[in-house]
Amino acid sequence: MSIATGLQDIKKQASFFLKEKIQTARLALTDVTPVQLLTEESTNGNSSAPDVRLISRAAFEIDDYCRIVPILHRRLAKFEKKQWREPYNSLVLLEHLLTHGHERIADEFQNIKGTAQEMCKFQFIDEKGFKSGIVMKKKSEKVLKLLEKGPLFREERERARKISRGIQGFGSFSQNSISNNAIANEKASNFIGRSISLYEDHGYNEKDDEKENSKLSLDDKLNLTSENIESEPFIVPGAGEELKKGLVKKGRGG
Repeated sequence: MSIATGLQDIKKQASFFLKEKIQTARLALTDVTPVQLLTEESTNGNSSAPDVRLISRAAFEIDDYCRIVPILHRRLAKFEKKQWREPYNSLVLLEHLLTHGHERIADEFQNIKGTAQEMCKFQFIDEKGFKSGIVMKKKSEKVLKLLEKGPLFREERERARKISRGIQGFGSFSQNSISNNAIANEKASNFIGRSISLYEDHGYNEKDDEKENSKLSLDDKLNLTSENIESEPFIVPGAGEELKKGLVKKGRGG
């Protein structure tokens, strides 16, 4: 190993250590959440793929939803030729949310169509000869098509729902939904409507959210799965502590 390579490795380790300390401090001293940190990290300029699965599950909660959406908007607004990875990773996450998340996501991002159309024209070859414009074009075209809420949008969501229902048979959430299937569709829809209205009317307010959540028991919220809610198949209010523990573990590199 050369001296230059050794110094580079030391710098990387120091940078990673500092980043970990900053994240720990933000979690301890501010109201930032593990989901927020994970979304920021997954949509930054790194070449690694975004962790769409954990983020999309976390977005089922109104608090996390209201933290994830602004981060995506900021990333997509910063589209520049030399800084293309942030908006590209954001498109990857947005595509997953459009197909696996609440249908409202499609309405939430109608205003990014202009930016996505610019990305379709993006052409760039990096120092290694990689034509990043091709992958950007394909991803932005797919997102634009999904935002139309046409046949592709419905087909992709239906495919994701079938896969999700198959996986739920092995998940902790499905055990609750199978054991008790007595929650009416109307009750589920009302809960979702109240949660979304908090965001639409005046933004997320922790006290209001606690008040709304208190109207349903923990068992009720755990039973609001795709088997109970036909109109909003992917909303799972009160996803539980298991997800939060997983996110914290993920943030710590576990």
